[in-house]
Amino acid sequence: MKKRILLLAALLWSGLHLISCNSYNSSNNKGPTLHTRVLASQGVSSATLFGDLVFIDGANDTLARISPVSAGSSPGLMAISPTRNTLLAFDAATNSNTVFAVNTVTEAGISNVRLPGPTTSMVVPTAALVGYAAVPSATVNGYSFVGGVEDMNLSNGAITTTIALTNAKTVISDGTGARLLVFNDSDSVAVVSPIVAAPPVDTSCLSGTPNSVCTIVNGFDKPVYGIVSGSTAYIFNCGPECNGTQAGVAVLDLNSLTITNTIPLDAATWGFLNGSTLYVAGTSPTVNDCSGQTTAATTCGRLSIVDLGSQTLTSSIAITDGTHDRMDMSVNGQLFIGSYNCTNIGNVNNPSGEVRGCLTIYNTNTASVIIPPDNGDVTGLQSFTSRDVEYVAENGVLRVYDTTKDIVLVNDFVPQGEINIVGYVGDIKAIDFF
Repeated sequence: MKKRILLLAALLWSGLHLISCNSYNSSNNKGPTLHTRVLASQGVSSATLFGDLVFIDGANDTLARISPVSAGSSPGLMAISPTRNTLLAFDAATNSNTVFAVNTVTEAGISNVRLPGPTTSMVVPTAALVGYAAVPSATVNGYSFVGGVEDMNLSNGAITTTIALTNAKTVISDGTGARLLVFNDSDSVAVVSPIVAAPPVDTSCLSGTPNSVCTIVNGFDKPVYGIVSGSTAYIFNCGPECNGTQAGVAVLDLNSLTITNTIPLDAATWGFLNGSTLYVAGTSPTVNDCSGQTTAATTCGRLSIVDLGSQTLTSSIAITDGTHDRMDMSVNGQLFIGSYNCTNIGNVNNPSGEVRGCLTIYNTNTASVIIPPDNGDVTGLQSFTSRDVEYVAENGVLRVYDTTKDIVLVNDFVPQGEINIVGYVGDIKAIDFF
C-alpha cells in the first residue's frame, strides 16, 4: 500500500511538473516558462483559417505548446525590438495593411495599427512601445505628398505622426532610437529625429532645409539600405541595379552628417556587419557572371567582402542572383544570404539534375560558397547563439539547416528537414537566445 501511495504521489508531482514546464499561466502574467521561443508568421488563404504568429521551441525544432497570436490573414514581414520584448507583424492581405504589435513576454497581442498603404520596412528601435513603418504610398487628407514614415503608438494602436517623405521605402534606426534613416529611391538619405516631429503630419523632409526634425543628406547613388554602428552608418549605394551609376558603400558620419568615404563595389542592396568585416550582397546588371560555379544559371549575384579597418574591398564572389534583402550569420561562421525574384533551376520537390534557388551559404572559415538544392524566395533567416542551426523561411516553408554540414537537418523532430507549419511562412524571429 505504501509503495502504491508513493508511486501515485510521484506520478502526480511529475504531471504537475510537466504542466508547469510546458504551459503558460496567463493569470499570473509573469511570462512563459519556455525560454527557447521562436515566432514564425503563418499566412493562410483558406476561408476557414486565419493567419497566426506560431510559437516554435527552438531547442528541438518543434511547435511549442503555446497558443498562437492572431495577426490577420496574411502576416509576413516581422520586426522585433533590440530587447526582444515587442514584435511587429505586418498583415499584407488585400485592404488590410495592418501592423500587429505583440508583447513577447505575455505572448499576447498589444494593439493593431492600420497603415495608409503597404510596407516592406518596419523598425522598433527601443523597448518603448513605439514603432515606425515606411509607407511609399502614404497620403493624408489635405496634403499633396505621397509617401512617408508612420510613427506608431503601439500601446493604443494609433499613428502619432506621419513624417512626409516622397516614396519612403526603407527605414532603419540608430542604436538609441533618436534618429531614423529613411531611403526613397533618390540619391539622398533623410535623417529624421521623430521624437520632435509634431503630430499629426510633419512636412520637414519636404522642405529640403535642415531643421530639428529632418536633414536631407545628398551625395549617394540610389541608396537603399544601411547598417548603423555607433556614430557611423554604412550606406549601401544600389547603383546600376537601381538605375544608378556606381554601387558601393558610403561611410556616413552621423555626428556631422557628412560622407567621409565611398567604397566602390559590384553591387549593394543588403549587408551584414561582423566585427570589422562588412559583407554586402547585390546583383549587378553588368558584373553578373557565375565564375567559379558550375550551373545552368546565366546570371549570378555578387558578395563583396569589405575590410572596414582599411575601408577596402578584399573579395568579390559569385552567389545566387535576385534582389538581396536577407543576411544572417550562424554561430559557427556560416553566412546565409537570401534574395527574391532569383533564377530558380530544377524542382526541389522532384529533383533531377541541378536544383537552385535564392539561397547562398558562404563559409567564412574556408571562403567557400554553397548553393543549397532549394527553390523559392528567401523571406526570413534566424540563427542561434548556442545551436549550430539556421532557420530559413524559403518558398513559404520553414527549413532547418545544420550549419556544421550546410544541409537541411534531418532527425526525429524534423524528418524532412522542415518544421510542419500549415500555410505560408513569411518570416522568422527568435524571441529568446539559447
